Amino acid sequence: MALSRKQKRGAFIATGIAILGVAVGLVLFAMSDAIVFFYTPSEAAEKVEQGKRFRLGGLVAEGSVKRHPDGRIEFVVTDTIASMPVIYSGILPDLFREGQGVVAEGVLERDGLFKADSVLAKHDENYMPRDVADALKEKGVWQHNEPAASQ
Repeated sequence: MALSRKQKRGAFIATGIAILGVAVGLVLFAMSDAIVFFYTPSEAAEKVEQGKRFRLGGLVAEGSVKRHPDGRIEFVVTDTIASMPVIYSGILPDLFREGQGVVAEGVLERDGLFKADSVLAKHDENYMPRDVADALKEKGVWQHNEPAASQ
């Protein structure tokens, strides 16, 4: 039984769609390890497994920054509901200080310590990643002061 031109065209289109679907599936599977999720400390305590890479965002707790002679820096990230200790080796951004917003990317260790390999500090909501600012607002932590009007 010979196929008509219409049937051949339909089979060609169906094969193309199937190949495209497999390619998209393979790309998504390959990228699944590269996707990094953002959590506040209270969300991380509930949702994140040990050894999983994620971004931790919140405020640097007052009085929590400790600098070690070997270059390690310890601090606590809080959303006022929960807190998570962070350890980082490297140079901190100029805007990093207690009471300011921070986003740290790294891995949750066995003892509940977050080992960061990068730290971003932002001074206000205009520069804070939207998901961090929204999460802090949702927790009632973010107090945004309107900038003074320029004259």
